[in-house]
Amino acid sequence: MFHIAKDEEIKSGKVTDIYFARTVQILKAKGRNPRARAEIILKGFPLGWQWGIFAGLDEALHLLEGLPIDVEAMEEGTWFNTMQPVMAIEGDYLDYAIYETALLGILCQASGVATKTARCKKAAGGKGIISFGARRMHPAIAPMIDRSAFIGGCDAVSVIASAEAIGETPMGTMPHALILMMGDVTSAAKAFHEVIDPKVHRVVLVDTFCDEKAESLKVAESLDKDLYGVRLDTPSSRRGDIYKILQEVRWELDYRGYQHVKLFVSGGIDEGDILKLRDMVDSFGVGTSISNAPVLDLGMDIVEIDGHPAAKRGKMSGRKRVWRCPSCRQTIVLPFHSDPSQCSCGQEFQTLLKPMLKNGRLLVDLPSPRQIRDLVLAELYFLT
Repeated sequence: MFHIAKDEEIKSGKVTDIYFARTVQILKAKGRNPRARAEIILKGFPLGWQWGIFAGLDEALHLLEGLPIDVEAMEEGTWFNTMQPVMAIEGDYLDYAIYETALLGILCQASGVATKTARCKKAAGGKGIISFGARRMHPAIAPMIDRSAFIGGCDAVSVIASAEAIGETPMGTMPHALILMMGDVTSAAKAFHEVIDPKVHRVVLVDTFCDEKAESLKVAESLDKDLYGVRLDTPSSRRGDIYKILQEVRWELDYRGYQHVKLFVSGGIDEGDILKLRDMVDSFGVGTSISNAPVLDLGMDIVEIDGHPAAKRGKMSGRKRVWRCPSCRQTIVLPFHSDPSQCSCGQEFQTLLKPMLKNGRLLVDLPSPRQIRDLVLAELYFLT
């Protein structure tokens, strides 16, 4: 068996920290079940990050749907800063108490992956990014990782099940195993070209046996115009100056008339590498840095009990609204009963927390992953 929680275990609230189960037991025994409002807020970003991408909303709503509670949230793909509620839950506390663990787990990891991907995509400056990280995570969560990576800005994902889940076509090149099995890179390239659907780009791995420049020229001479690109996955122990290697490969291909051949790079790539290499590279395969992205440490805190503001130390009590200017993107948080004045740029502020569930009933049609991705990419222009 796989060591994973079943859907019904998550949905029933069994995946919870024991102290929530004990809290429910105590409150029931004492006849206490006040109406409470809880907000999910980030106190601080990891690694000096300045913004996050809100992700995981679809699973969060699936978790809470059917409970007698109301939920407001930012739309999935919205960027946010610290101290800005991304979601609010209101209802009788015992109706949602045991779901806090699973809810935060969904939002924290999905938002972390989406944010890291968005950072990589911004660093790429318009160049392609493909999610290659499934082999670094438990296979049960590969579709979640890849979905979050896609909405964060990846152009494609490599895992078949993940691509099916988001309604996209999986994308990849070839493994070293194919070249080893075929005996050399030219034989592998020819076999790929003969067998695989012509609609699939012919991108050949060129670092298995020989120098990357030499193998690139071999496959270019073999496939000629049918060669779409070459991928360098050179291990770090043999890599040296990868920028210089890419320069050499590009020069030799161009000099011989193969200007159409694109350059792909993978293997331990992070946003810093992308920034350094993007003027030489057409597309990046990014694995571990996305799939193992730092989670965003969102917390869920009660801010109101039976209509009265209440919060633990270090938290701001009372219900709030988050307002953003659609023009300059200035964002402010105000008490629920306060409306903002006009933005300094002259535009009217818009509220970011939208009703999502009313007494457990879904109020909105959730957008597709591609629609969410389009939202993220449009907003990257405003983020630094």
